[in-house]
Amino acid sequence: MDALTGAYREIAVPVRVFGDLRDAVAKEAGPLPAIRALHAAGYAAGVAAADELRSSPDEDLRALPAEAFWARVSDFFSRRGWGTLTHEAIHEAVGTLTSPDWAEGTAPGADDASCSFSTGFLSGLLTSLAGGPIAVLEVSCRARGDGRCSFAFGNALAIHDLYGRLVEGADLSGALASL
Repeated sequence: MDALTGAYREIAVPVRVFGDLRDAVAKEAGPLPAIRALHAAGYAAGVAAADELRSSPDEDLRALPAEAFWARVSDFFSRRGWGTLTHEAIHEAVGTLTSPDWAEGTAPGADDASCSFSTGFLSGLLTSLAGGPIAVLEVSCRARGDGRCSFAFGNALAIHDLYGRLVEGADLSGALASL
């Protein structure tokens, strides 16, 4: 919201801001605090952006058919230069949003998934639209050399479980099969 007008405003910045911001915060605070800070800022931005997805302030997007809802979400990000998103229901408790051209995933050289702002943004946006908490975990990232950025989302317990299985060395399919 604009402090003077109360209107929602957006600005455009070069895509490289994500890598520069991540590097600067990590240099000042350390890698883990940088991830947490970017995630928190992304979450707040996602909550604020949720109203922009609605046609009117009282529209309940949960009433849309799933295909129409995800098309609107994908269009929202695509029109703003984030990249294209494809939704897939990969498990009864977990879905994915995948992009071959995700903006935050363009800064190469990361050892780990590096779309921390996006992960928070998606969590805030989906939480706001769903009316309840939605956790998001980046499971593949172009910045670390994966062919695409992919975000798993669902309830916090399922995503925490998924994360634990991935950390233990399971691949995504195996981790999902054991949820």
